[in-house]
Amino acid sequence: MAHFQRDESIVTMKSASYDVVVIGAGMTGSGAALDAAARGLKVALIDSGDIASGTSSKSSKMVHGGLRYLQQKEFRLVYENLRERQRLLENAPFLVRPLPFLVPLFGKDGAASKALVKGYSTALRIYDFTGGWRIGTRYRRISRDEALAHLPTLKADHLVAGFLYMDARGDDARVALTLARTAALDFGADVANYVRAVGISHGPDGRVDGVVCRNELDHSPFTVKTKTVINATGVWADSIFSMAEHEASHRITPAKGVHLSVARERLPADVAAVLSVPGDRRSIFVVPFEDAPYTFIGTTDTAYEGALDNPDCTPDDVDYLLTAVNAWTSSNLTPHDVTGVWAGLRPLLAPKEGAHLSERTADLSRRHQVTDSKDGIVHITGGKWTTYRQMGEDTVNALAPYFKNLKSVRTKNLRLHGVSSWRPQNELEKHLYRRFGSDAAAVLTLIEDDPALAGTPIAGQPYVGAEFVYCARDEMAISLADLLTRRTRAHLHDARTTLRAAPAVAALVAPVLGWSDEQRAHQISNYQALVQKELSAAGLNP
Repeated sequence: MAHFQRDESIVTMKSASYDVVVIGAGMTGSGAALDAAARGLKVALIDSGDIASGTSSKSSKMVHGGLRYLQQKEFRLVYENLRERQRLLENAPFLVRPLPFLVPLFGKDGAASKALVKGYSTALRIYDFTGGWRIGTRYRRISRDEALAHLPTLKADHLVAGFLYMDARGDDARVALTLARTAALDFGADVANYVRAVGISHGPDGRVDGVVCRNELDHSPFTVKTKTVINATGVWADSIFSMAEHEASHRITPAKGVHLSVARERLPADVAAVLSVPGDRRSIFVVPFEDAPYTFIGTTDTAYEGALDNPDCTPDDVDYLLTAVNAWTSSNLTPHDVTGVWAGLRPLLAPKEGAHLSERTADLSRRHQVTDSKDGIVHITGGKWTTYRQMGEDTVNALAPYFKNLKSVRTKNLRLHGVSSWRPQNELEKHLYRRFGSDAAAVLTLIEDDPALAGTPIAGQPYVGAEFVYCARDEMAISLADLLTRRTRAHLHDARTTLRAAPAVAALVAPVLGWSDEQRAHQISNYQALVQKELSAAGLNP
């Protein structure tokens, strides 16, 4: 019987034998698990933390081709990104939606540089030609007044006009979660978060025969029997390479990306905007959150050498992003305006030995690579979350030598769990649909049974009490942090306001998760420590 319950999955994993164990339940691992399960393989998916707790919940929340990759002549990469963007729009329409992007043009005496205008026109024309047209709207030039209507604090004295083109947005953490749920509920995969792979065992023939695991909640060990393993651990991939090959691995170059949130009233925007960074060959994005009155700014792209778990946003990161925004707007943002921060690590492929390494991580390729260790372990490294589906397909294709008559890919047109003909009829239903799809009906039933669950426990944010209860009951949320940072985006919107509401949220889910008063207090304390750590590291007052 299909299920999405952690404890049930672990019980099954201890006794069953699998075709493939996928290590890493981020976007890539969840996508690979769904691809394999949809082809009829028996799949187990594990992660040492929560689903999407690494890079996959800390992106720019955009499903896009990557306009800047055209500058690097990565035309094939842009084509793949835009093709996969369209598939996501069709296969998960409740989670991924079109979003206009504004490129403001600045100049002197009411005119922008002809070279600048030509450069953007050419790039956007190529972008549309490469696949941007699939979204149904081509780029167009807009007037100065139109640009100001979209982003009112643009510096009007130098603003001349703008370009508007279409890309898409998506809730990264919920897409990864939905992939895992689709694999489990629709194709019988067993999924468990907070299960760490601590070893890989081999049989007498040298082939993989098991993954040694540890339940991170009670520290109990167990082994999952399997014929093959997929390493989809992102920036942690080297640890699995080392585990499999019994020697140090250095295939990944992490690059840190930081984002900041501010109140929408301080940086009003109804579309995303692309702003160049003065003195740097990069651009940043200004993006309105869809579900709350906040705007976020990102991202940085810097080399990273620290601990891979929970990288910090630093005061320099904050200064970089605010300085870039203030150069082109009159918002005059300061660190006091920052309400939320998040920092993630991109798992970029290290340059091949002997290759020239640019000092800029922005110049490293975003392509992915599949490696077969020839003993039943397949590694997927690099890539972007927009192309997770293609990455999953390529990874499972690499399992062909281990399975006779491996079925062909099914995910190109596979609708994700929650896609149905059901559509919302009011604002609450619209909000829930954008997060749960047709499963919104189950959340609405909770409210019918207990109308108090229609209340919004976090001031200024749209999340209703029933959502937290549903996520704890049906979406494998284990901790308060799971609920506030990934099942919802409350923490990313406004960490301080969310912290003030943490006791109320904990009280809602405590009966579902079986928390005692002591455990509930511990969860609140843990979340408080997270908020203090993140804001303090960024030089912000927690």
